[in-house]
Amino acid sequence: MIQEAAWKALLAEVKNKATLIAVSKKKPASDIQAFYELGQRDFGENYVQELAEKQPQLPADIRWHYIGHLQRNKVKYIAPFVHLIHAVDSFELLQEINKQALKNNRVIDVLLQLHIAEEDTKHGLDENKLLELLQYYEAQKESLKNVRITGLMGMATFTENETQIRQELERLRNFFVYLKDTFFIRDAFFSQLSMGMSADYKIALESGSTMIRIGSLLFGEQ
Repeated sequence: MIQEAAWKALLAEVKNKATLIAVSKKKPASDIQAFYELGQRDFGENYVQELAEKQPQLPADIRWHYIGHLQRNKVKYIAPFVHLIHAVDSFELLQEINKQALKNNRVIDVLLQLHIAEEDTKHGLDENKLLELLQYYEAQKESLKNVRITGLMGMATFTENETQIRQELERLRNFFVYLKDTFFIRDAFFSQLSMGMSADYKIALESGSTMIRIGSLLFGEQ
């Protein structure tokens, strides 16, 4: 059962600050439809096959956010419709997204994932590798016109230590500001900072998040 009261409370919290992305992985299309009828339009999915199956069943104006780790050989399945890919962590993946976007006559927006957590299980690039990716991107920009880097994404350590979470999220925000003032100084579209989930979204909002990814608070526990 969807948590309508929680959804309304979250909307009030994020108003004029951030986009609320309802993370609907492993949830039926009927639950997504129920939130859609309330007015929710941004939904996040972690698995390509699941997203590819749900998308045709639901309204065409849903903005689908792919928030999981994305394998290059699966980009083609979501390229025709995905609104934003949140977790680009290699130049090769960026190239593949561009290739599939071109085939679909689209420009696909993406976020680069910075690794900020203690856990090695979380994906993402460190600052040096991310800067290296951007140098490759700058050098080949003319051949990458169907992909657009619009910001950064990151996940803090899963911990109850709020000081640590805040430090990690602020590290992400500071790096975002640095890139906005250097690589993307002429690009107004570089404006998205996707950070914050059910357990830490309040800290993320305080730290400058423009997109929060909320699952369990809206759909209940998996």
